[in-house]
Amino acid sequence: MTQTNYDLVVFGATSFVGQILTRYLAEYFSTQQEQLSWAIAGRSQQKLQDLKSSLGTLGESLPILIADASNQAELNALCAQTRVVVSTVGPYALYGEPLIQACVTNGTDYCDLTGETQWIKKMIEKYESQAQQSGARIVHCCGFDSVPSDMGVYYLQQQAQKQFNAPATQVSMRVKTLKGGASGGTVASLINVIQEAAADPALRKDLVNPYVLCPPDHGNSQRQIYIKNAKFDSDFNAWIAPFVMAAVNERVVHRSNALSGNAYGSNFSYNEAILTGEGLKGRFKALGVVSGLGVFMLAAVSKPVSQLMERYMLPKPGEGPTPEQQRTGRFDLRFVGKTEAGQTLKIKVTGDRDPGYGSTGKMLGQAALSLAIDHVKEDKKTGRAGGFWTPATMFDDRFIQRLTKHAGLAFQQL
Repeated sequence: MTQTNYDLVVFGATSFVGQILTRYLAEYFSTQQEQLSWAIAGRSQQKLQDLKSSLGTLGESLPILIADASNQAELNALCAQTRVVVSTVGPYALYGEPLIQACVTNGTDYCDLTGETQWIKKMIEKYESQAQQSGARIVHCCGFDSVPSDMGVYYLQQQAQKQFNAPATQVSMRVKTLKGGASGGTVASLINVIQEAAADPALRKDLVNPYVLCPPDHGNSQRQIYIKNAKFDSDFNAWIAPFVMAAVNERVVHRSNALSGNAYGSNFSYNEAILTGEGLKGRFKALGVVSGLGVFMLAAVSKPVSQLMERYMLPKPGEGPTPEQQRTGRFDLRFVGKTEAGQTLKIKVTGDRDPGYGSTGKMLGQAALSLAIDHVKEDKKTGRAGGFWTPATMFDDRFIQRLTKHAGLAFQQL
């Protein structure tokens, strides 16, 4: 066992989500029996010191580590000191690779909240074999994208096996409620993906491939339903519209199926959309969502227009929902699954905070704790091998228990 100074380091602790995560962990350790040695890290000593001071007595003994996201030597030194790194430094496609490289070099476990599939694919292709050799477990998408979707399907499949002794080979997720705001970091990541895709035909092809994150031998050739227009959904008796995060979540869920030996079926299908309501009102609302997404995509493709939007209309990096908005936010996701024999079940996954920040901070924190506590590498019974995992393949029932007990989520069969 390699000697390390810390069990867990929060990298990018002064970012918008990093501050939420740091406060959450500080409060968690002050009230729970679980204790870890942990530290906060980033490039600015002053900003880290200000964050530490803002925690009051909770931050008095919290160590500060200095490392720049672009300095490979500093990142290597950081990763050598800890068993787990949780990163909030995005857009990851611009700033994330050096830390991944440092983690796989040092065998350090890692989780983040990225939703940038083009970057995830690049990291898997570039570093998976090295991670498998060093023992580093890399878990992307541990925030609102894609924990509720990925763990929601995991939970639904467990119920299907218990009740029907068979997987649900067709699963749909519908967003019933989504109350929350966006931060500058999230907006910057989304615009970056759109602009990359506009300039790269190969990337555009990847972004519409539901199996883009799956290993080459995944074996699933099922044609997927892609919700890109307003549509009536008979399973929910309501109109639906495209969900902007489906492009991430659907691919993560398919990777989970592939990594688990097609446990959901080799002809598994999955799609996500937003419920907009019944009747004419629901239809018009769905058409409005489609139009709004189209306008945003067209504006984001143009760098001059997107720069104007970012300057005058959209939140800037470091900005996001207020603490009050985070507390009063919530989400309610509905899933329906069908077996090959036609048996059906429904579940819901709910969260009690703003999905992208209040809830994401707690989900990400519990993912890091699960890596550090539930999946200790030295325990061969519970530890996963090195490599790139999804939430549903790295974690298990203990993660759902953590999310339910400590992160304000609920998983329920309907």
